This record gives sequence, structure tokens and C-alpha cells, in this order.
Amino acid sequence: MKKTGFRHAPPRAVAMIEALRGLGYSTATALADIIDNSIAAGAKNVELTFEWNDKESRIRIEDDGRGMSSAELDCAMRLGEKNPLDRRDKNDLGRFGLGLKTASFSQCRRLTVASVGPDELQCLRWDLDVLAASEGDGWHLLEGPHDSAAELVEQFGNRSHGTLVLWEVLDRVVTDSYGEQDFLDMIDRVERHLAMVFHRYLEGTRPRLRLRIGGKLVTPWDPFLSGHPAKPWHSPPASFQGMAGVEVECHVLPHKDRLTPKEHESAQGPDGWTAQQGFYVYRNERLLVAGSWLGLGQGRGWTKDEAHRLARIRLDIPNSADEAWKIDIRKSTARPPVEVRAWLARLADETRSRARKAFALRGQAPRNRNGEEVSQVWRSQKFSGGMRYRIDTDHPAVRAVLDDARALAPQVLAMLRVIEETVPVQRIWLDTAENKETPRTSFAGEPPAAVTEVLMVMYRNMVLLKGMSPAMARSRLLMSEPFQNYPKLVNSLPDQPPELEKKQ
Repeated sequence: MKKTGFRHAPPRAVAMIEALRGLGYSTATALADIIDNSIAAGAKNVELTFEWNDKESRIRIEDDGRGMSSAELDCAMRLGEKNPLDRRDKNDLGRFGLGLKTASFSQCRRLTVASVGPDELQCLRWDLDVLAASEGDGWHLLEGPHDSAAELVEQFGNRSHGTLVLWEVLDRVVTDSYGEQDFLDMIDRVERHLAMVFHRYLEGTRPRLRLRIGGKLVTPWDPFLSGHPAKPWHSPPASFQGMAGVEVECHVLPHKDRLTPKEHESAQGPDGWTAQQGFYVYRNERLLVAGSWLGLGQGRGWTKDEAHRLARIRLDIPNSADEAWKIDIRKSTARPPVEVRAWLARLADETRSRARKAFALRGQAPRNRNGEEVSQVWRSQKFSGGMRYRIDTDHPAVRAVLDDARALAPQVLAMLRVIEETVPVQRIWLDTAENKETPRTSFAGEPPAAVTEVLMVMYRNMVLLKGMSPAMARSRLLMSEPFQNYPKLVNSLPDQPPELEKKQ
């Protein structure tokens, strides 16, 4: 038997690159990877330009970073030049040394990078069609731009510093039957994604980064509605003692009823309220995971449901923890190490509980404008077999009927019991999930006249049959759900019901 030896077994260039094209990037996530490199290069401004020209469409990313030398550009364009295990600067947003290439190849067949740095203008490109047609199996990294980009690169060379990334032959973007409107819709998706991923860089009056798409500044999207006065709760930052740089901040967002229509539309995020709940994992303040429960929870883990749609948790990790947190090439997944899972689960459990309560109470405690607790019609009862929902017979509207029912009281109570036992819980949840809207209650959307009509019935009962003074009757109504939400209508009730005025 021969001694153990080795063979030189380099991968075939075409086969390797074509395989890397299938890593699962979207156009938005691929562009985010390119912008990571711009930030790492100290860029303060990044401009994205989308040029529609059917199959000749192209996308370019320009920054004002420090630029690269000839050697640095050569290194940046090679695959696998950096070892992900090497120590990196704490502010470095990369890891594998593949992002520029894999992100670009996932969208286009021709990648051109031009950079103005210490060696003035340098330009290299990958052309997958050239690789496929070349004899042999060399890794042919081409010098200079393609004829289609020569003028653009020349103009970029007039800058004092910066880098240009150009995508041409967008075969993974502009597919068959793909039209200009599809291209425009894609640009919108890109803007929403980048506004979310880099929002901490884009925020403030003096942002660390200005990102433009087609000359328009991208407005940051804050998942946590920081500083909104209607937020029911957020926690102070908490650090994990056993792992440096890991910090958590929990948030419960306001209910829809506590937001303006514009705020509600904006706060739902790119994927909608239910999908955007959970942990938001940041590395160096760059968003990696936008809403996930990270496999936490008892049994099979928590799922995203309507009841917890208001729960969002900010989780910061350092780039030194990439291996421990299983950060992937696309920087889109993270898995908490075993030692932090219980801690994260406790924090998330409290946040979910608070979010559920805020959702159930429509974003506010059942109190009137004076902060006094109001009487609710429905109350929940928890028992070993689950939850039941009961009508509170002491609610003024219910009590008034029972007091007047006399001989009919048993029938009224039987009717209420039938209503309690047939609450369409499953139908409500199904309608809520399908329509992405909570059912309208508390006279929401109803004209004032509809509310006043019900108010007058109760008001007459209180004054004429119960002997309450008008002031006491109004006070009781303001302490009863849902009329605490209509103080103007309650206070506008006449001092005497019409029946008394007729007698006088």
C-alpha cells in the first residue's frame, strides 16, 4: 500500500461559481451585502442607481469610501481570500470574504468593480459568459471594464476616492416576461429592506450613512417606534453576563387604535405586523434577522400569531460571536448558543405576555379619561381545561335588563349563557388572520348617532327607573365599557330624558 499522499483538486471555475449563484439571495439582501463593504470602507454616502433597459438593464452602487489599492481590489475580487476564523476589526460587517462576489453573482453574470484609492483608478471584472466560453478551466479575472461600462468607469475615475460596483446581464432579475413595472416594484422592495437593515446607521440629524436610491434619500424604518408616547412598555437594556457584547431591549408596540393610519401602515414593516414580531438581531448595529422567535419556547417553539404581533425585541451581538451564533454567508440567520437560550426565553416570555395583554385590551387599559377603571362587559376565566369568556352581569347595561326582567330573568340569563357558550372564537381568529385586521368593536367606525341611541336607552333606565340623578347616570356611563371612549356624547345627554320633559 502506498503512503497517504494528496492530490491538487481545485474546483472547476464555472461549476463553482454557478453553484454559488444559488445561495438564496434576493436583490435586496444582495445589495445589503454590497453596502456592508461600503460601510467597512468608511463611506458616508452610498448611491444606488437602477437603469431599466429590458435585458440590458443594470444596477450600480457607488460610495465615497476610502477606495482600494490595486492589491486590495485584487484580494476583494478573489473568492475565499479571507479566512472567516481570522480576527477582524470590531466594526467589520463581513466575515467570509465572499459577500461581494456571491451577492453579485446571485443577480448578474457580469460584475465590474472600479475603485479610486492609493493607486488611482483600478478596475476588475468577472464575466461568467467569458468563463463559460474559455478553453481550459482557469479562473479568469478580467482587467478593465466591458465596452458597455467603459464611459461610466472613466467618469467615476474623476473622483478623489470611492468604489463603484456594477451589475450587468441581470439574468436572475430580468427574466422572461419581466417588465418595467416589475423592475419598479423590485426597487420599492429594495428600499423598504435597506431602510430596515441599516436604520440605525441612517437615523438622526447627523446620520453615519446617507443612502440614496435614484437620488432620493432612504428614510430609516425603526421597528420599535422609539419614543412614541403610546407605547405601553419597553424594558431597559439588559446584558448577558457570560457573553460580552450581547444586549437585549424589549418592546411592546402600540395597538392600532393608538396609532394614526399613517403610523400603523408604516410600523407594520416590509412583511406586515404578524410576520415582523419577534427578535431583531443586530451585529454592529446592522440588522441580520428581522423578526424571529429564534426557535425559543417550550416544545416545538413559539410561532408567529396575531396575539403577539406587538412584541419586538432588539438583540445586539458582536462580530466576534459569529461562529457561536451560526451566522450564515447571507447574514440572514442566527441561532442563539445554548448558554443564552434560557435567558432570552425568559425575556421574550415576559414581552409576549405584555404584548398579548396590550393586543387584547386594544392598546389601553380599560380606564376612562380620568384614569379610573371602567366596568367591562366581558371577563375571561382561566381553568384547567382552558379559557372561558363570561358576560359580567354587573355591567350597567346588563344589570338594567336583569333588574327589569323580573319573571323573565331566568330566560334572559339563559340567553346570556347561550351567547357565552357560542362565542365564535375560531371564526374571529380566522377572520383576523386572513384580513390582518382586528375585529371592530366599541362602536369603531359607527356614526355618533348610533352610539347616542344606545346611550339614551341606558340613560333613561338609570334616571327614570333607578332614580339616579342625571349627573350620577352620566358618571356611571363614563365608568362603563365602551362608553368611556365617548365622553363628549355622554356629557351632551340632556339633563332630563324626553319622557320627564313631557310630564312637566
